Amino acid sequence: MSHIFKQHLEKFISISDEEFETILTYFTPLQVSKKENLLQEGQVCRQHYFVLKGCLRKFFINEKGVEITTEFAIETWWLTDNKSFEFQSESPFSFQAVEKSEVLVIDFHSQEKLLQDFPVMERYFRFVYQRAYAAVQMRLKFLYNYSKDELYFHFIRLHPEFVQRIPQYLVASYLGFTPEYLSEIRKKKRS
Repeated sequence: MSHIFKQHLEKFISISDEEFETILTYFTPLQVSKKENLLQEGQVCRQHYFVLKGCLRKFFINEKGVEITTEFAIETWWLTDNKSFEFQSESPFSFQAVEKSEVLVIDFHSQEKLLQDFPVMERYFRFVYQRAYAAVQMRLKFLYNYSKDELYFHFIRLHPEFVQRIPQYLVASYLGFTPEYLSEIRKKKRS
């Protein structure tokens, strides 16, 4: 599975096979069961998770006790709480596996050492953060600019893989809908 990570890195940086083998030693492979929690709200996020196979989600529980999914991570995507990781502070989020997953994990100290030993990885993470930030900006634009129906149809056009893989109640949570409202939108589409 490490070849998936290598191919991903090579989209952004050039590294030799030997360098990659050493870079890989900074990471720990982890098998995650479906619905297994990787982080609980109130804990410090001490790791970044790179998804090799499967799907993870980030969520919080609002004041009404409803889970709100804020982010998904599928193959070749990262998941973390950047603020908690960077400042080593309590996270307001939880992470959970949506599917049985295989991930690479790097902790705070290992990442710092990796960046010192391989400055090219600074470049890699800069590209990753820039793309993630751009995606968040567009998501906010869509949330404010689209009707709920438009938001759902835009989402399934942009990410059809999610509709097949992710339970509809989680898609509804991510889009800010109730599962019942999402069912109504889907019924309208069929008629």
